[in-house]
Amino acid sequence: MLCAPFVLQFSRLRTLDRTEIPPLIVLDLDAEPRDICVGELPPCPVIGIGPRDHPLASHLDVIVESPFSIGQLIDSILANPFSATICVQLLRLIAHLPVREALVAESLAMSTLQGGAEHHAWLAARGEAPEWPPGQLQMSRENNVLHLVIDRPAAWNAIDVSLRDGLREAFDLAVLDDSIARIELSAVGRAFGTGAELGEFGTTTDPVAAHGIRLQTLPAHAIVACPARLHVSVQGLCMGSSLELAAFADRMTARSSAIFHLPELKMGLIPGAGGCVSLSRRIGRQRAALLMLSGRRIGARTALDWGLVDAIID
Repeated sequence: MLCAPFVLQFSRLRTLDRTEIPPLIVLDLDAEPRDICVGELPPCPVIGIGPRDHPLASHLDVIVESPFSIGQLIDSILANPFSATICVQLLRLIAHLPVREALVAESLAMSTLQGGAEHHAWLAARGEAPEWPPGQLQMSRENNVLHLVIDRPAAWNAIDVSLRDGLREAFDLAVLDDSIARIELSAVGRAFGTGAELGEFGTTTDPVAAHGIRLQTLPAHAIVACPARLHVSVQGLCMGSSLELAAFADRMTARSSAIFHLPELKMGLIPGAGGCVSLSRRIGRQRAALLMLSGRRIGARTALDWGLVDAIID
């Protein structure tokens, strides 16, 4: 069995010495008693396979479900085990924090990983990113509706510094203007957005400075002051920070061709544009972790079943 080296009984977790903790642990819920007393989890990802209605299931970091496989999850975690560990530790922590404090915790965890060996290895191995013109944010108002349109289709609407700053300014405006009843966010082209511009990763080498920049510039810090007014329309690829921002919306619709993806773990990182907060509150901590730890894409139908999107509209 592929996961056999990592399968342990839950009762065994309490006796693990810190030097014995593996990079991940798999629990077979079919083999666990239902009257078990749940205690503190070890710091690594704890993955459950088996019935979701087991009393132990809700306490774990991940429950494997279709279309995901345990083998794929294990391979992804083993490729970047420190990033995976910080991911689940953060998700456990912020489940009990208010949104604003959770965003600060996410940024601190992100800064830790930016200074780590796994992210540096990804930076060293990546190829040259193509150069595209700066992104543009089209902004217009119709009565009490503010329309925001991401316009960088040649780069699949990847969010560069220009777009990030434009989005932050637009949401700051919406927070200050109570006469704006709804904010409609969409994008031109075949993709809603492929996340942060890859060519800009690593340009801020000081993790402390990077944390300060995120606190000042991330659109998420403004969005959380007006999420009930935000409606998002998604088409094509919606991944990385593009998905992280969209998940804050009160209502998100998607075309049937939409694809959702969080690729940060393979970069030695976690979602750092608010996604650990927005996704875990929208679809639950375990499914958010499943997306983050596996790096697997899901389609619009799964997204609808999970509650990631509210409707499929073509």
